[in-house]
Amino acid sequence: MARMFPKIQYPLPLLALLALAACSTAPPPTDALARAQAQVESARAAEARDYAPVDLGFAEQRLDAAKAAMAAKKYADAADLADEAGVAGELARAKARLAKLRGDVQDRSAQNAKLRADVLDHAVAAPAPSSSSGGVQLPQIELAPAPASSTPPPAGDGQDTTTSGGRP
Repeated sequence: MARMFPKIQYPLPLLALLALAACSTAPPPTDALARAQAQVESARAAEARDYAPVDLGFAEQRLDAAKAAMAAKKYADAADLADEAGVAGELARAKARLAKLRGDVQDRSAQNAKLRADVLDHAVAAPAPSSSSGGVQLPQIELAPAPASSTPPPAGDGQDTTTSGGRP
């Protein structure tokens, strides 16, 4: 008696091999987990707990979830969570650095404003230095004259003090 499906028996071992390959698990994402751990530690070192606590908390939460997925041998989930933790840690570090730099800018702006006020106070109070001193010259500030009043000045005693001919 002839076989009914002679062409099917040849690809069966190949299909079985492919099925076994599909069922195999991915290798544990130890590198991704290590990178995520390093990013979170870097964020902590950059004082993200003070400057970006929400982002650091999210990174730590994702890192813990990645470790739990790794323990449950869900390696694909662990790799995804580790990547999220790494990105969140990097974001927390960047936000912390930005917040520190903004604080430095504000401090230096306040110092500059104080120095400007001191220089202007000194320029108004002190006489202008001579040009031969060779030192730094402060800017000269001219004061505006007092506004003229609308009433005429007092006439005095009415005597003219000028003489003609150049003699008193």
